[in-house]
Amino acid sequence: MHVKHLTLSNFRNYESVELPLTTGVNLLVGKNGQGKTNLAEAIFYAATLSSHRVSGYLPLIRKGENKAIVRVLARFEDRENLLELELNTETANRARINKSDTPRVRDILGYVNAVIFSPEDLDIVKRDPSNRRAFIDELIVQLSPRMSAVYSDYERVLKQRNTLLRTAKNMTSSSSGLITLDSWNQSLIRIGSEIIATRFDVANRLAPYLSEAYAAIADEKNDPSIQLKSSLIATDAESDGISAQLVTGDKSEIEELFRERLSLVRHKEIERGITLVGPHRDDLLLLLGTLPAKGYISHGESWSYALALKLASASLIRKDARAGDPILILDDVFAELDSTRRSRLASLISHNEQVIITAAVAEDVPSELLSTKFKVTAGSLEAAND
Repeated sequence: MHVKHLTLSNFRNYESVELPLTTGVNLLVGKNGQGKTNLAEAIFYAATLSSHRVSGYLPLIRKGENKAIVRVLARFEDRENLLELELNTETANRARINKSDTPRVRDILGYVNAVIFSPEDLDIVKRDPSNRRAFIDELIVQLSPRMSAVYSDYERVLKQRNTLLRTAKNMTSSSSGLITLDSWNQSLIRIGSEIIATRFDVANRLAPYLSEAYAAIADEKNDPSIQLKSSLIATDAESDGISAQLVTGDKSEIEELFRERLSLVRHKEIERGITLVGPHRDDLLLLLGTLPAKGYISHGESWSYALALKLASASLIRKDARAGDPILILDDVFAELDSTRRSRLASLISHNEQVIITAAVAEDVPSELLSTKFKVTAGSLEAAND
């Protein structure tokens, strides 16, 4: 699939802009701070309802305005869909598909698929579990858009349960508040287990594509792998935050592990006023050979690993999602790669139906990828000729 046209109104630094796009490679060239990444971000937001740069949507609305519009005309095979997102500061956001309002904004998911890679994606390998959870959950939503509602339900249950836990310390064992806690436990277990089981499944499906992508990019011959670490599993070195590998993706087994673990940590949760077990506490263990990638591999290996994760995601989406090839977005990436990795990456992405590349200077991008080119200057666009 590919995006034929992007229209923005009051999005980031754009008061209004029209961007016609082609199949193949589209190159957005401009100095830092001119708005090229904002264009890539808008397309990615239409695909995922999330930004690769910020949490929440309010920073996407142009300063001083109360509404932003993202309009995407997308084509898959012989079908076209016009998708429109209205982001509001004071009222609920809205979405339209082919000029018809949708009951929920998340109904727009699945019409456009996109995978973005930017220098910030090194954080998936190098930093906190939240970065790795965001990576796998973003992929899950693109593979199964209905999971967006499951994540929303889990956040709601988690928030309500934490509110109750903060008041539970002074309750007696027969208090109605603790009976209510048992009810929230059931919801937490049911919804949380679905998320954990889905993460386990997607991580396993991603693994062979990860190995293939890493071998194509990296000089090193170490084999990457993924394990799901879960707060449901105790370890011998039992302490808060220490998790162990989950070895089952069966939802009923996960529910039982969840129930047992909640029972074990009940007093600790009441004492601390926070939920200590669940998918919000889990992690992906990224291995290279036998070593954890975080803290053990070189900067170059980390780049290869992060890039391989994104290329593997694109391969899995291509195989399983309904819209064919995802749009590949490479945001200021080539400047960070050595010549060997640049060449290898170019050969890997050249056959994708649509690729969008941002770069400060065109010379950073391998010449075989130069195709439709736009110059971005202070929130304005012009077609660029070689």
